[in-house]
Amino acid sequence: MAENEKKTGGWRSNKWIRAAIPALLLHCSIGTVYCWSIFSQEIADYIGYTKSATEWAFSFAIFFLGMSAAFLGNVVEKDIHKSSLIATICFSVGMALTGFFIWFGGSHQHNPVALIGIYLSYGLIMGIGLGTGYLSPVKTLMLWFQDRKGLATGLAVAGFGAAKAIASPIMQWMLEHLGNGGIYKMFWILACVYFVMMFVGHLLLKKPDGWHEPQGKDAKPSIMQVLKTKPITNYIGIWVMFYINITCGLALISQEKAIVKCIGLASVVGIISTVSAVFNAGGRLGFSAWADTMKDRNTIYKLIFILSIAFTGLVMLTQGIKNGEGNILLVILVLALIFIVNAGYGGGFSNVPTLLSDHYGMGSISAIHGITLSAWAFAGLTGNQVATYIVNHSGEWIDHDGTQINPVGYQNVLYFTIALYIVALVLCLLLVKPTDKALEAKAAKKAAAGK
Repeated sequence: MAENEKKTGGWRSNKWIRAAIPALLLHCSIGTVYCWSIFSQEIADYIGYTKSATEWAFSFAIFFLGMSAAFLGNVVEKDIHKSSLIATICFSVGMALTGFFIWFGGSHQHNPVALIGIYLSYGLIMGIGLGTGYLSPVKTLMLWFQDRKGLATGLAVAGFGAAKAIASPIMQWMLEHLGNGGIYKMFWILACVYFVMMFVGHLLLKKPDGWHEPQGKDAKPSIMQVLKTKPITNYIGIWVMFYINITCGLALISQEKAIVKCIGLASVVGIISTVSAVFNAGGRLGFSAWADTMKDRNTIYKLIFILSIAFTGLVMLTQGIKNGEGNILLVILVLALIFIVNAGYGGGFSNVPTLLSDHYGMGSISAIHGITLSAWAFAGLTGNQVATYIVNHSGEWIDHDGTQINPVGYQNVLYFTIALYIVALVLCLLLVKPTDKALEAKAAKKAAAGK
C-alpha cells in the first residue's frame, strides 16, 4: 500500500508530467491557429466569398486571443483547472462550429450567415480558447522549473510555434483525401482530436504542492500596484516593444509565400514554410533557454532587434526581393531575413513571461502576462493588414508562372518593419530598466574590480 502511494506520489509530483507534457498538449493544439493560410483559400471558395473577406477570421482569432488573455488573466491566476477547461471547450467547440458554418456556406453560397458564423466561431470562440490555453500552463511551468524558467516556458511556447510545422502536412493530406466537403470534415475531425489532447493536458496540469495562491481581495496587491513597483515607463517599454516585434513578424510572415515566389523558389514554397516554422519554434526555445544564462533577459530583445534591423537593411539595400530571382546570394539573404524574423518573432513570445517575472515577481505573473498579451491582440489587427495595404497600394502586380506577385510592394513592406524595429530597439535600450538581479551582478563586478 505504502509502495503504491509512493509510486503515485512520484508521478503526481513529476514536473514533466504535471507541467511540461500538459503544456505541450495545450500549446501544440491551439498553435494550429497559425495553419490558417493552409485552408483559407479553400474556405473562401467553398462558401463563395473572397479570400480577403475570410481573412478577418484569423485577425479576429489573434485579437480575441490577446483580449481574452488580458481579461481572464485573473481566472488563470486563481484556478488553472478552470482556465484550462475553458480553453479546451472553447477551442474545440469553436473549431467544430467553424466546420458547421463552412458546411452551411457550401449549401448556401454567398450567405452572410456563414461568413459571420466563421468570424464568431474561429475568431471569438476559438480566440477565447487560445488566450486562456496559452496562459494556463506558463506560470505553472515557471513554478516547477525555478532554475530554468526560460527553458521551461520556451519548451511550451515552442510547441505553439511547432504546431504549424506538425499540423500543416496533416491538414494538407486531409484536404486532398477527404473528398467533397473535405474542408468542413477536416474541422470536425480536428475538433475531436484537439479536444482529447487538451482535455488530457487539463487533467494533468497542476501547480507544485508547495505553492499556494494567496486568497481574498487583500491577499495580494492589485496589478497596478505591482506595475508601479518599477517606473511605469518600464512596463510601457516592454508592452510596446512586444507589440512591435509581433507586428513586424506578422507583416513579413503574412507575405512569406509570395516573397519566396518572387525569388524563384515557388516549387519549394511548402518546404520553406515548414523550415520557417521550425525557426519560429527554435527561436522560442533557443532564445529563452539562452536568456537563462544572462543576468538581464532584456539583452535577448536587444539581440533580436539588432539582427532584424541588420538583415532587413541588407535586403532593402540590395533590393533582394525584387532582384533575387537567379541570384544565389540574394536568395540566401532573403531566406536569412525570413528565418531570422521568424526566430525573433518566436523568441519574443517565449521571453515575455520570464522577463516580466524578473521585473515584477511571480505573485501576479499570469494576470500581468495576460495584460501584456493584449499587445498580441492589437498586432493581430495591424501587422498583416498594414502589410497587405502596402502591397496593394504600391508597386505593380506582374504575372509569375500564372501567379500574380508584387515584388516592389513586398520590398516596400520592409521600410515599415525596419522603422518599427528601430523604435523597438530604442525603447529596449532607454525605457526597460535592468532587473534587480542585473544591478546586483553589476555592483558585485564593480566591487570586485575595485579590490
